[in-house]
Amino acid sequence: MNGYKVFYSSYYYADIGEGHVFPIRKFEIAKETLFQEGTLSEEQLVEPEEALVEDLLLVHTKDYIERLRDGNLTPKEVRKLGLPWSKSLVRRSFHAISGTIHAARLALEAGVSSNLAGGTHHAYPDRGEGYCVLNDVAVAIRVLQRDGLAGRALIVDLDVHQGDGTAHIFKGDAEVFTFSMHGAKNYPLFKQTSSLDIGLADGTTDDEYLGILSEALPRLLMHDPDIIIYLAGADPYEHDKLGRLKLTMNGLKRRDEIVLEFARVAGVPIVTTMSGGYAKEISDTVEIHCNTIRAVKKIFFDHAAGAAVSTG
Repeated sequence: MNGYKVFYSSYYYADIGEGHVFPIRKFEIAKETLFQEGTLSEEQLVEPEEALVEDLLLVHTKDYIERLRDGNLTPKEVRKLGLPWSKSLVRRSFHAISGTIHAARLALEAGVSSNLAGGTHHAYPDRGEGYCVLNDVAVAIRVLQRDGLAGRALIVDLDVHQGDGTAHIFKGDAEVFTFSMHGAKNYPLFKQTSSLDIGLADGTTDDEYLGILSEALPRLLMHDPDIIIYLAGADPYEHDKLGRLKLTMNGLKRRDEIVLEFARVAGVPIVTTMSGGYAKEISDTVEIHCNTIRAVKKIFFDHAAGAAVSTG
């Protein structure tokens, strides 16, 4: 896994209150778990610096960025965001968005890269919503396009909630294909229109979910993407407080493997981001996120090692 890098910063933590439904400590716990078990080495962990404002302005309005940094969001905006404003929240958002930008750049060289955060798909150009302050996926794609590194992008959003902010940002953009597979009756109440939306019934189980996903993925290659950004949400889990689907831990692991194998076989670079997860036990959410990184190792590196042995 020498070419594989994972982006993480201690600044991914922000003080939002210990009783908040958003498990803000999941980023640190996932990093420590992967490091201690040997899935990741110290050399593979990269700390991103704070994102540049000029990069954020490729997607977000100047007014929103300035008021966000200065703590001048209105009470209504803070309510829609769902997180209390603080300097640490702004710092967290700027570092997490940088992690996805750098992971995207590196994936184009190495074939795969990951951010141990990101997937904040509810953020709109002029506001944050649903625990998402800034839209890291949208900014990363616009940075790659601006710098001439990639033109066509595919977003595979498997968070249980529709990626409404991302769909809005790229609406009518032929260069970016937005695919969202989510709970049909879940948040947000008013959905945006993605390039392809698949709404799932409450209680959808592993077999049905994986069958629908496996059928949909080949259709996405018609877009001929230069890069795939994958939102590996942990919230379709059967014990998620906000999920309403019934996927097991093994089902979600298989989901990750299917998406990663799809990218590997197609030869399209892929970036993984964490997105949401609100299990009753934070350890379950962390395990699901860690399984995404373990799946990268299995699909991209264990597979390559096995192929080398068989042909050696």
